Amino acid sequence: MRILNVGPLWRGSNAGGLFRAFSRAGAFIEVVDEFYHVSLRTSNRTIKTMERFLRPMQVREFNTTIRKSIDTFQPGVLLVYKGVFVLPETLRYAQEKGCRTVLFYPDVSTTAHGPHIPASIPVYDTIFTTKTFGIRDMQEQYKVKNAMFIPHGFDPDIHRPFIAIGPEERAIFSCDASFIGTWSPKKEQWLTHLVHKVPGIKLKVWGDQWHRVTDPALRACVQGKPIVGDLYALAIQCSTINLGILSEKIAGSSSGDLITSRTFHIPGASGFMLHERNEESVLYYREEEEAAFFDGPEEMAAQVQRYLADGAARESIRIAGHKRAMAEHSLDARAAFIIDHLSKH
Repeated sequence: MRILNVGPLWRGSNAGGLFRAFSRAGAFIEVVDEFYHVSLRTSNRTIKTMERFLRPMQVREFNTTIRKSIDTFQPGVLLVYKGVFVLPETLRYAQEKGCRTVLFYPDVSTTAHGPHIPASIPVYDTIFTTKTFGIRDMQEQYKVKNAMFIPHGFDPDIHRPFIAIGPEERAIFSCDASFIGTWSPKKEQWLTHLVHKVPGIKLKVWGDQWHRVTDPALRACVQGKPIVGDLYALAIQCSTINLGILSEKIAGSSSGDLITSRTFHIPGASGFMLHERNEESVLYYREEEEAAFFDGPEEMAAQVQRYLADGAARESIRIAGHKRAMAEHSLDARAAFIIDHLSKH
């Protein structure tokens, strides 16, 4: 199978991990790196203002590159990861060239990331969504009948156990508990409850937008930056407890997250995972054997206290969770599933 992949390639990106998994599965691949064409990472306000004027030109150049890559590489499949800047006319061009268009959609809402995703979704031949409720949402919003569920996975190139972790790394990353992810009101509320319910806990919070925190006790836990790639995996291993607090419902979605990429990153990197409990999250790991779970901030705090005090149980769960992830939840398994499905349908 010859697959032209479109998405960001920065080290630690879920898109890049999936693309490499296709290659390991034996597919011929080419990649158009979204971030090479569309600038998104600056925090400078002046540059951000300039980028808004440049963005339409960047998007046109990005889509021109995709069309040129189709002509040169002649793929059987064009697989787009999320597709914030992929235009409907580019998808139609691919289809005219005999290329099957596939969307891998990893987020809860299809309407919260600009105008191109809603315009393009009805054009794709096949859609994979990492949200079970995403199938219903796309049917109701776009009348699509070609969406199917696939969970996230961990990237064995990134989310892996490190054999030796030095004292400098431990000084930076070691803690009783950590949360790694983008700020949201729910996450702030639950973590604020934790730091007050468990006085003296050494909590570290990594991710974007945590400057919004107002409570002084929680603000002292905020590390002030996101971490990605190897540092992300390192932080998981240096955390005694890794918290899996899920994002709440936002505009354009019928539900908040039930699982997320961290559901698989944490055990993949051999971390102990304490995850928010719901009807879906408990399907992937046996409770109190391969992961620990909680309902709401009260039980989260109680479970943190329990597992900080019980190192033997924590270690047993951590090892079993890593084994489960290795056996079933790598991006290699997800890539194999996608290739098999596309080969048969």
